[in-house]
Amino acid sequence: MTSIHVPSPIIQVRNLGKYYGNFDPAMIERTGPEHGTARDHVTASIVAAWGVNFDVAAGEALGIVGESGSGKSTVLRCIAGDVAASTGDVRLTPFEDGKVNILELDPSARRQLRINTLSVVYQDPAEGLALGVTAGGNIADPLTAAGWRNFGAIRDRARELLARTEVPLDRMDDIVRNFSGGMRQRVQIARALANKPPILLLDEPTTGLDASVASGVLDLIRQLLEELQVAAIVVSHDFGVIEMLTERCLVMQHGRVVEDALTDQLLEDPHHPYSQKLVAAART
Repeated sequence: MTSIHVPSPIIQVRNLGKYYGNFDPAMIERTGPEHGTARDHVTASIVAAWGVNFDVAAGEALGIVGESGSGKSTVLRCIAGDVAASTGDVRLTPFEDGKVNILELDPSARRQLRINTLSVVYQDPAEGLALGVTAGGNIADPLTAAGWRNFGAIRDRARELLARTEVPLDRMDDIVRNFSGGMRQRVQIARALANKPPILLLDEPTTGLDASVASGVLDLIRQLLEELQVAAIVVSHDFGVIEMLTERCLVMQHGRVVEDALTDQLLEDPHHPYSQKLVAAART
């Protein structure tokens, strides 16, 4: 499979891999789509993702799609630092001019990366928010971590972001735990954008939301991606989400990338049998 070349990438991912259990080099050959499993029958280890390569340019949104267990969220969480990758090289141009493999960062450097360069929007807002803190307080947290000290300026920035994500300003000082799921997701998006990160990772951002709420959140995300021109990676099992938000898409199955194509071309003429199955299911 030949990867699509991306000019001037802001994200470069090479040979990213993650396994759980004991490593045996032969288990790589015993797992994957051709074997119909990510679990090695000899070691019982799981090859959650292996040999993943892609680039993302500034202003581009890349989708990663696949069924549960395909490895798509593993890839995103390795880049985010939520999961320790087993192997690979990931470079972000806005961080140390792309000269550092972020998979090797110590915890302190990783925290700094997450303050100024890379933000994540999770499927479960509880992962991206402090539920016992107000909406404004959740946005203030990354701002103060980035060095903001003026209370008025922080409040103004919080108001600006909440308004942009269509959270009523009279809820700014309400505890997030009391918000609906859709409202929590909007606050999480506002928090993720607080420091204008050049890279945004979205992990199943609308799963679990009612259809009407999910549609509104998707509209919001699409508008923000177009407006801010960040480099985005969008993980989803839903081709509707991928079609709405991305220009290019990777399809993953049993821990491997099986297809890399422009999103509209993939939906019109998928080449890999697994991609064909996913697209056919999305159309029914």
